[in-house]
Amino acid sequence: MKRVVKYIIFALIAVLFVGTFVFLFKNSRPAKEQYQELEAKYGDISRTTVITGKIVPRNEVNVKPQINGIIAELYKEAGQQVKEGEVIAKLRVIPDMNSLSSAQSRVRLADINLKQAQTNYEREKALYDKHLVSEEEFDQVLQAYNQAKEEKAAAQESLEVIRDGVSKRNATGSSTLVRSTITGLILDIPVKVGNSVIQANTMNDGTTVATVANMSDLIFDGNIDETEVGSLVEGMPMVIKIGALADYSTDAALEYISPKAVENNGANQFEIKAAVSGNSDKMIRSGYSANAEIILEHADSVLMIPESALEFSGDSTFVYLKSADTYTKTPVTTGLSDGINIEIKDGLSEGDMVRGSRIINTDKKKK
Repeated sequence: MKRVVKYIIFALIAVLFVGTFVFLFKNSRPAKEQYQELEAKYGDISRTTVITGKIVPRNEVNVKPQINGIIAELYKEAGQQVKEGEVIAKLRVIPDMNSLSSAQSRVRLADINLKQAQTNYEREKALYDKHLVSEEEFDQVLQAYNQAKEEKAAAQESLEVIRDGVSKRNATGSSTLVRSTITGLILDIPVKVGNSVIQANTMNDGTTVATVANMSDLIFDGNIDETEVGSLVEGMPMVIKIGALADYSTDAALEYISPKAVENNGANQFEIKAAVSGNSDKMIRSGYSANAEIILEHADSVLMIPESALEFSGDSTFVYLKSADTYTKTPVTTGLSDGINIEIKDGLSEGDMVRGSRIINTDKKKK
């Protein structure tokens, strides 16, 4: 009996040993690799690029004063519409002391000359009335008198302009009134009452009293990398989306490509512009960030596969074509790619199945 129990124990140990060996052997064998199968089919492919930029008015001007002075009054504020010639601000003149002194001296001299001319005129007229001088002599004295009066008026007007910025005879055309040069929307008034302003000259650009723009004519202004600018031509369609307006997009046409590159973060880029069509339901503000999507290349009804199915060896491109239960390495000629799918010009036919990415056996990992 003891011998039977002994044999049974040995048998159980042998079975356990063989079972463990078989289990370890099966788990040590590599699992059969499985792959996605991708079909070659016809479709449309487009290669696009997205350009970042901003929305700006086509015509934006800085309104500057015609004279130096201090802001005395502001009649407008940012956000208001203004017409060409409408007054935005009024200045109080700060006269140049040298110019003022010269103008005052000119007035005094003109006054002296006028008094002398008036005396000569009155004397000559008395003689002319008695027929003691000729008409020609009287006319010369009269002309000198009239010239002296005109010189006095001109000197007085010059003094008023230098001192007050406006003369009595030309009050409507006063240079103390800062007027808009275009019709549009006031984007900014960077000055306040009491600020000093200077006119533009050869030494400086002058003080901007207001920035005015025509907001009914907006453009997209962006930059494209030099590697892609060669694919652009004026008139190409594009879609513009504004980040601040989630549901807003508009079709546009490329209308300007800069002939000169600008360096931006170490890369050469070219400025592009496109008109933005208006939308009565949306308030588009100057300076909005925007993206423009341009189709650089397009192909209709071409044979294509997912680009992930491609393999590369040197200068050759190939795929693994499914044939029965095996995959055959097959060279292909590729064309246009959109980053996801790629055109196959030669090497495959519609309906062919090619090997894609490997499928990972998650069940084995759990074990």
